[in-house]
Amino acid sequence: MNHSEQLIRSLTMILLYLTSWEESDFERRDLRAWKGYDFDVLNELEDKGLISVSHKAKSVYLSEKGIAVAKKLLKDYGLSR
Repeated sequence: MNHSEQLIRSLTMILLYLTSWEESDFERRDLRAWKGYDFDVLNELEDKGLISVSHKAKSVYLSEKGIAVAKKLLKDYGLSR
């Protein structure tokens, strides 16, 4: 994977996190985000366990690992939330 491809994946993860919203029920709280990004990138993020993609839904779930990675990326880029 070249530098540009890695940058796209990192920025997609950041954007998923920054545009996410919280959904909760009695047992759990999840972060969800719209999946309006390149499907190949989303599939790669899912393969890494950072997000969970449903082919029926128009949104993705961010995993705990994905949230941690996104927060680290924000810190690495000097951004905060």
